[in-house]
Formats: sequence, C-alpha cells, structure tokens
Amino acid sequence: MRSDTVTKPSEAMRKAMANAEVGDDVFGEDPTMNRLQETVAELLGKESALFVPSGVMSNQLALKTHTTPGDEVIVERDSHIFNYETGAPSLLSGVQINPVPGVRGLMTAKDVEDAIRPDVYYMMPTRLVCVENTHNRGGGSIYPMKLIEEIRDVAVKHGLKYHLDGARLWNASVATGIKVSEYAKHFDSVSVCLSKGLGAPVGSVLTGTREYIGRAKRFRKIFGGGMRQAGILAAAGLYALENNFRRLAEDHEKAKNFARILSESSMFEVNVGHVETNIIIFGIKHRIGIEKFIAEAKSAGVLLSAGSAGKLRAVTHLDVSMENVRKAAETLTKMSAS
Repeated sequence: MRSDTVTKPSEAMRKAMANAEVGDDVFGEDPTMNRLQETVAELLGKESALFVPSGVMSNQLALKTHTTPGDEVIVERDSHIFNYETGAPSLLSGVQINPVPGVRGLMTAKDVEDAIRPDVYYMMPTRLVCVENTHNRGGGSIYPMKLIEEIRDVAVKHGLKYHLDGARLWNASVATGIKVSEYAKHFDSVSVCLSKGLGAPVGSVLTGTREYIGRAKRFRKIFGGGMRQAGILAAAGLYALENNFRRLAEDHEKAKNFARILSESSMFEVNVGHVETNIIIFGIKHRIGIEKFIAEAKSAGVLLSAGSAGKLRAVTHLDVSMENVRKAAETLTKMSAS
C-alpha cells in the first residue's frame, strides 16, 4: 500500500500489449499510440494529446511550453510539482516556483491572487498557475469545481495560463460523478496518468490545443521522451481506460474501510471524513518515529510510505483486495498496541 504506482499489468493487459499494432511514433506512424492520444484528447475535450513516459515529464512539458526562463509559476506548497519533481522547473525551464500554503492541498482564489507578482521590471512575471486534482499530499483530496472556476477567473483576469496536474483526475471523476472533460475545460493544459490507479505499467498524457501540443512535442524530443514502437505501451493505456477506469470506486471504498478500522484505535490519528478517494494520510500517537514504524510495518507485511509532515500514507489500488486492506489495517492496529 505504498502507492498506486506499484500495480502490475494483468494477463489481459499483457495480451493487449503483445498484440498491439505498432509503428515509429517519432514519425507519428504508430497507430495504437495515435488511437490512445486521440482517445484521451476526446475524453478530456481537448484538441490534441501527447503520450509521455512519466507524470513528471508531462508536468514539466506543461511548464516548459507555457513559460519562458525567468517566469514564476504558482503552485500549492504540498504539490507534486514542488515536492517530487527534483527541482525540474528551475533546471529544465528556468522558472521560479512560488509555493502557496493551502488546506489539504487546496488553494483558494484569494491565495492565488495574493501570490501574483506586481507588474514591475525588478520582479519576475507570474505566468502560470498549477492545480493538482486529486491532491496526493492532501490525502487524495478533490478540488471542488467552484474553487477550480474561481481560480480560473483569477488566471483569466491576470492573463495567466492554467495547468491541471490531473495524475489522479480519474479518481476525482469517479468519486464525484463529474466527467473528466468538465474538469478539463477550465484549464489550458491537463496532464493525466495511466500508471497509477488505472494499472498501466508506464505513461502519462498531456492535453491541450493542437498548437500547444505541437510545441510540447518538440520539447518532449529535447527531453529525450521521443519513442519508437511505443504502441506496446499505448495498448496498455487503452486497455486501462476501457477496463479499469470505473472500477476506481472499489479503491475508494477500500480506502474508507482502511481508515475506519484505524480510527477505532486510539493510537492513530485519522479523519475518515477526509478520505475522499484512494489515499489515506494518518498519524500515530506513539513514541516510535515515522521511518521506524514504516520499517516495522514492512517486517509485518504492510508496505507504507511517508506522507506530509510526519504523517504516514497508505494507498489502495487494483492489486490489493478488500480483504488485504482489512488485514493490513488490523496488522497496524496490533502493532501500535504492542
């Protein structure tokens, strides 16, 4: 339960990959890749889409294509772009990140507007606002549509571009019943991931206008992301979208059950009401440190990861059953009591 990135391709997915029709994608001649990109663009209501090896590359292509060196990008302080992309914005795009404190990963429109730089020559220009939905370090929290719209209005008012790190947008859609295209229509670019809850082994997709994706494709080549017979990977993504999208609701129920069991122990700090999708962030009232607890949990057969600020993180996905989740929670409860 360290992450939903640990899922492995099913036999049916492997068969789809083995039978994929392929071509040279750098020349735009891989039919399976073309179909995946067209499918994702259509799902998100965007003109065009571009497959990339990772979510980091997708976000960094978004930043690179929206900005010029010396610009500033507004993100929430616990965002993936700020915490888990290894300083890539400064290295690859020459931009500065302005991290804004949020609540469970959620910024308000006022937070964003207050962070926009004045238009004076001695300050870097604010160029882009990025939102993460669902929010990883926020515990899989979902951005309310009203908040997305309010931040969009601020971006439009100040002439800023608006990017969605939608690595787990599929989870937000299943949890709320709101189509991914409804979320996506408010943004200039949207990144979605295929290798988390959807269960594909590799890949994210960046979407936007045809002109924007054309420029992003050039930067993908510069970043080393141009691939050849990539239809083998695209076939996994297509299978994931067709078979594993709607089942994400099961993962959300597993997460709620996991949190409910932990909440019955006085040793854990967990807010069941905050578990909106497939991520549980929780604390432990114990003398033991987080890293030591993670190591002991591993010895007991439960793999966890560190969450935000001294918290633990557990993530449900298609490769852990409801029974697995129940046993994991009970194991942790017994550990904390010992």
